[in-house]
Amino acid sequence: MPETVRSATSHGPRPRGEWTDALEHFLREAARDLRAPGAALDADPDAVHRFLHLPAVRLQQHMLTPARYARDEDLLPRYVPAEASCAEWILAAEWLAYGDPGMTLASPGPALSTAVLRALADDAQRDWFFTRTSDWPTWAFFALTEPAKGSAATELTARLDAAPGGDGWVLTGEKMYIGNGAHARVGVVFCRRAPGPWGIEAVMVDTADPGFHAETLPLVGLRGARISRLRFDGVYIPPERVLGRHRPRSRRGLQGALQAMLWFRPSVAAFALGVGRAACDYVLEQRPALAGAGRAEVDGLLDRSRRLRRLLHEVAAEIDAGSPNTFRVSGVKMRAACLAEDATMLAARLLGPASLIEHPWLDKVYRDVRAFEFMEGTGNIHRRGVFQGLLRDDYFTPRDRDDRPGRAVEGVI
Repeated sequence: MPETVRSATSHGPRPRGEWTDALEHFLREAARDLRAPGAALDADPDAVHRFLHLPAVRLQQHMLTPARYARDEDLLPRYVPAEASCAEWILAAEWLAYGDPGMTLASPGPALSTAVLRALADDAQRDWFFTRTSDWPTWAFFALTEPAKGSAATELTARLDAAPGGDGWVLTGEKMYIGNGAHARVGVVFCRRAPGPWGIEAVMVDTADPGFHAETLPLVGLRGARISRLRFDGVYIPPERVLGRHRPRSRRGLQGALQAMLWFRPSVAAFALGVGRAACDYVLEQRPALAGAGRAEVDGLLDRSRRLRRLLHEVAAEIDAGSPNTFRVSGVKMRAACLAEDATMLAARLLGPASLIEHPWLDKVYRDVRAFEFMEGTGNIHRRGVFQGLLRDDYFTPRDRDDRPGRAVEGVI
């Protein structure tokens, strides 16, 4: 009997070998189509509308949409899963970022909101949200970060107050650095209904509702993400749009934010890993005769990427199994962001002092990868997480603690 993988879709488990080989081959080919569109988005982020026909652009919406709402069965191969597991999605994210991370983040789809809906929504709420995001093309946003507060979920100031007459709620406040926020049709917003951690709620917002305002922020890199500032001036929220309203207060808004971060941090690591590998391969394409210390440095980075990729897939498997290790998630995200920066700096150095002028693609990714340090927590936050895991002896799995030389160290670095 062939080895199978855990699947989040209604199609059941898929054979591991057949699934990974076919899907990875498709992703590798699809990623090649993203380089030129990525350059166009760097000049004009709204140029994404010119590339909506590409299979790679369809992937995010299809893979992050529950199978019952997916509408791309005739446009994508059968082995491209809807309602992807974390392991399936990070495989796609790595290859798509290898093509172009900005184009991937610019693509339509429910994005990170999917993780919150999975954790908190009832059937009616899923219908409300995914029937809108399954229309092509439709963007959605995930709004947690606030001006002067960052993504500290327990310090939110956006308010959810009772509407006059007691029927529903009114949303007031601001959100900052929200991907595709100014171009989305719907989104999930985290806000505060009462003091304390259990007073946090997650609500679904229709951007056509009165009181919603958004603007795109100017960016130096990763312009395709169309990072936005959002303002809510008394946006009315019907009772049925409060996610998790059927759950206890201790298992509502904050839990949704944590579930989303569990998914998004490995995704950011996959993006960073894909771009880092692309930078190394680009150097070898431009300088095929590279030897000596320069070749050794490139080979060292590629070796780091292979080790990190294995750790990333282990982390994703733990998330899919329902036993995530948040400390390991932090470690992988932190190291992947460092690898991407190291790879682009090495590429710039090995290709010469004018490399960022002579190689427009390298100039673009050199700017793009700096965003990964700030997405889903900066390095100092994740270093603290790794330290806490080591201090509590919760970082390594039993297999990591065996006597094989270097195994434990590899899990951190």
